[in-house]
Amino acid sequence: MDPRHRNVLLLTLCQATFISIGTVTATVGSLAGHALAQNKALATVPATTFVIGTALSTVPASLVMKRAGRRLGFIIGAACNVTGGVVCAAALAAGSFWLLAAGSLVLGFSAAFSQQYRFAAAETSTPDFRSRAISIVLAGGLVAGFVGPLLARWTRSLFDVAYLGSYLCVPVLGAVPIVLLLGLRMPRTFEERVRAGGPARPLGVIVRQPIFVVAALAQMVGQGVMNLLMTGTPLAMMAHHHGFADTAFVIQWHVVGMFLPGFFTGSLVERWGERAVILLGIALNVLAVAAGALDVGITNFWLALTLNGVGWNFMFVAGSTLVTKAYAPAERARTQAANDFLVFGTAAVTSLSSGQLLHHRGWHVVLATALVMLLAALAGALWREHRPTGAPPEPDLASAR
Repeated sequence: MDPRHRNVLLLTLCQATFISIGTVTATVGSLAGHALAQNKALATVPATTFVIGTALSTVPASLVMKRAGRRLGFIIGAACNVTGGVVCAAALAAGSFWLLAAGSLVLGFSAAFSQQYRFAAAETSTPDFRSRAISIVLAGGLVAGFVGPLLARWTRSLFDVAYLGSYLCVPVLGAVPIVLLLGLRMPRTFEERVRAGGPARPLGVIVRQPIFVVAALAQMVGQGVMNLLMTGTPLAMMAHHHGFADTAFVIQWHVVGMFLPGFFTGSLVERWGERAVILLGIALNVLAVAAGALDVGITNFWLALTLNGVGWNFMFVAGSTLVTKAYAPAERARTQAANDFLVFGTAAVTSLSSGQLLHHRGWHVVLATALVMLLAALAGALWREHRPTGAPPEPDLASAR
């Protein structure tokens, strides 16, 4: 097998295990927080500390990978998953809400590394395969759409303490990528160029490029709206008297919606351009908000979360592809760190806001907040000029259509 294709395959399998952990914790996290929290408005704090951990670790993760390489960096990230899973399980056993939040924070550290699987896939691929490589790696999460919710459902009552069994799955899953990553062989030339550095523009110049602004805004809103709805849905469904099995079903199809399009989103980006795919993702998210606002039955929750998942995929893949065109290899670490800090900083705010809005204002205010964010993304996607400025990036980093 071509080493580049083998790398994409390994990264896809690692993505599958990482997202499986995410879907397990997404299915039970808010419910476990609700069970342990004295103030029920704080139920989504563990989900929020996860995203805060991701945002805080984006810069360190990028610096570690710049110095140590992708493989060792990803292994460190997987080890954080194992550690965080053990801490969360201990929190459930001890009945400690804040220890659960701390364990979720450590899981967030892992996510800061794992979120760069998509960039590693782009770097190991030829320019004409870059968007498809990102899309394929994200498609690895499709497995998680079935594995995560099923594991959560089968294991949540495995012990006397509710959800303890679900959190014990996390360190087991977290160990899988450590083995897989031993076979990862990133292109040596690219890694050496990143370590060596070279002429690089100031970060302020890079992030002010229209191409970066459009790319980052698409990812920020896509991730933020997804977090807002996914974090709030289990609590909203519980408030409207839907059972856990129904919640697991809705989250399962949400994750399928997030990752099934990965088999063709890259081709859509190549054919239509990043901007058109971002606009399509925004439109699907608006339909998701409309479906959620019409009714609070299981069908509407299912339709809203599935459409939201597909919309996230289009916005995230297209935005991730576009941001790789905004920097040269010497600028990679800082630019990717800035991009992911913005994306997951937004996700942290929306994750915490979801529980607060839901508790104090209700599901429809959560949906209205998502709609306002989507309008901001629409304004960004309609910004016409986004050619890189300043020192030119590498020749293959063409401007987006």
